[in-house]
Amino acid sequence: MDGRGILGLVWAGWRRGLRGCSEAKDAGIVTRARHQLQAGGSSRRLRPLGDPPFPGPLQPENLSREQLVEVLRAAVVDRKGPLVTLNKPQGLPVTGKPEELTLLSVLPELSQSLGLGKQELQVVRAPGKETSGLVLLSSCPQTASRLQKFFIHSRRAQRPTVTYCAVTDGIPAVSDGKIQAALKLEHTDTVSLVVPVKDPSRKDILEGVKKTLSHFRVVATGSGCALVQLQPVTAFPSQLQVHMVLQLCPVLGDHMYAARVGTVLGQRFLLPAASTKPQKQVLADALLRRLHLSPTQAAQLPLHLHLHRLLLPGTRPKDTPVELLAPLPPYFSRTLQCLGLRQQ
Repeated sequence: MDGRGILGLVWAGWRRGLRGCSEAKDAGIVTRARHQLQAGGSSRRLRPLGDPPFPGPLQPENLSREQLVEVLRAAVVDRKGPLVTLNKPQGLPVTGKPEELTLLSVLPELSQSLGLGKQELQVVRAPGKETSGLVLLSSCPQTASRLQKFFIHSRRAQRPTVTYCAVTDGIPAVSDGKIQAALKLEHTDTVSLVVPVKDPSRKDILEGVKKTLSHFRVVATGSGCALVQLQPVTAFPSQLQVHMVLQLCPVLGDHMYAARVGTVLGQRFLLPAASTKPQKQVLADALLRRLHLSPTQAAQLPLHLHLHRLLLPGTRPKDTPVELLAPLPPYFSRTLQCLGLRQQ
């Protein structure tokens, strides 16, 4: 059966969206990792300040290959035909050095664990290491190729296919719009940082500067924060974090770029990106109280950026795209509850 026939079998089952991950039953480090993957509900009781309010990011270097495969099995939210959908925890890189444990490095074992035999999974779409959310895998090369062409065509037509949810420290000046910025990646001995480039020249473009575009919509506001839907049209490392910094509303838990936003007498302004070093995000005392966090806990706050929604093509060219959903992480839901932000 070719890719078109396989897709025809797959789409109908996804029109109802994806369900949350199953609960973990085993003890130990794998169980703690699984707990990060369970969907959190707004009705859950808030933990006391003395208890850890959120788990740390997944640390693959502390797992064996077998344990990481088990974590990924727990992260599976749907399987239809050749397609497997995961809800990736924050901290898991998609690619890396040959000796590192990554999503890509354990796909052969995951394929075997899921009973796919010689049909090895490949990555179709996935968010970056520090971002949680929907990962799409395929065991059929023809299906993967067809989907990749769909994503490329959509990008060229400037039609977003992914929607991220973010909680921002600060509220955008307008409720919806688009953010355009030329960005480049600067490498140092210890870290690689994305910096904006004003009025890029042709030489800049040839040397790696890229013009980027994202759409945004404010869904809810409260306590000086906002729940924002972000739809990147282009793809560039840390694009969404940097775009929100340019709006003077860094993503909550952004310990890489939030320091570029300064405040004087209650007014926010941008600090020079080239000379502002990354540091732990500093939150106002009032916001800490709303989040039930101490300053020490806030320094470990996870990045509140989650790939929540992905669109896939319908069976026929004129069909409405199919929507896939990945549940929010528990810490994300907890933050929405603390801030009184309701996702619509």
